[in-house]
Amino acid sequence: MGLQQLITKYVPQGVFVITVRDGEKINGMTAAWVSQVSFKPRLLSVAIAPQRYTYDLIQNSGIFCINVLGEGQVELAKHFGFKSGREVNKFEGIDYTTALKGSPVLKDAIAYFECQVVSTCEAGDHVLFIGDILDHGVLKEGVEPLIFRWDDYFGGKG
Repeated sequence: MGLQQLITKYVPQGVFVITVRDGEKINGMTAAWVSQVSFKPRLLSVAIAPQRYTYDLIQNSGIFCINVLGEGQVELAKHFGFKSGREVNKFEGIDYTTALKGSPVLKDAIAYFECQVVSTCEAGDHVLFIGDILDHGVLKEGVEPLIFRWDDYFGGKG
């Protein structure tokens, strides 16, 4: 088992779709590196690689939305994770509404947190966007969050 697989196994993470609206452009990407980073104020962070289309849109808009996926939604995570929004409209055929500041909220998500970027921090090959929660909601009560398992997405390859 490779180091990344060990980390994934022993440092569990949820699975999320990070959505963003920048003017008329919308996009979403699957992410596992999401965390609460402060109680007062309530701050959440997401780590995104600078080469991602979502990175550019968040840089421009200053807003992002964390859509929490539930158990059994691996295919939805794959939908947003294995192609670029620069080339395809990931929202074609996907039902969504909008949060307070216009971020797409997936109707199939179990919860969402729309955040305004208050800080960024370089972290290796990713950048942490730290956001203050502006809007949030629970869309499906009683559903457990989806936990990232390497084999669900990469078939055991290291």
